[in-house]
Amino acid sequence: MTNSAKAFEELLSRMTAAICRGDADGAAACFTPEGVYHDGFYGEFRGRAEIARMVREYFFRDARDFEWKLSGAVSDSSIGYARYEFSYISKIPASEGRRVGFAGIGCCELEGGLIRRYGEIFERAPVLAKLGFPDERILKSVKRWAGDTPH
Repeated sequence: MTNSAKAFEELLSRMTAAICRGDADGAAACFTPEGVYHDGFYGEFRGRAEIARMVREYFFRDARDFEWKLSGAVSDSSIGYARYEFSYISKIPASEGRRVGFAGIGCCELEGGLIRRYGEIFERAPVLAKLGFPDERILKSVKRWAGDTPH
């Protein structure tokens, strides 16, 4: 593993560990001051205060007992990618207590040893199905993500 990939893996591991333990400020500190976290479900949060708010008010509102395992990190110090396996126990009323997991790829733009932009690639519809969402709601979400309907 190159030094750039190792540094990236350590940075991403700090961020994911902070999120899993509920340390919203610790997660946000892994980003540049105007950094962006684009979550596959909740959308885009810009700046450390908003990223911390996302962790506190969205992630921990809807889920608990997060597990986030990283692998295969690669980076050239300006961009980085890592595979992940992510799971949580839902707190959403229709699926409360159900553990849901999925695999994906985290994609980061980096600046000065911090994350400037985080995004992810994963299949969202199967997660909603595992949570027991009605087919109509899943289809509506898929169409929104595809840009076919307004947010």
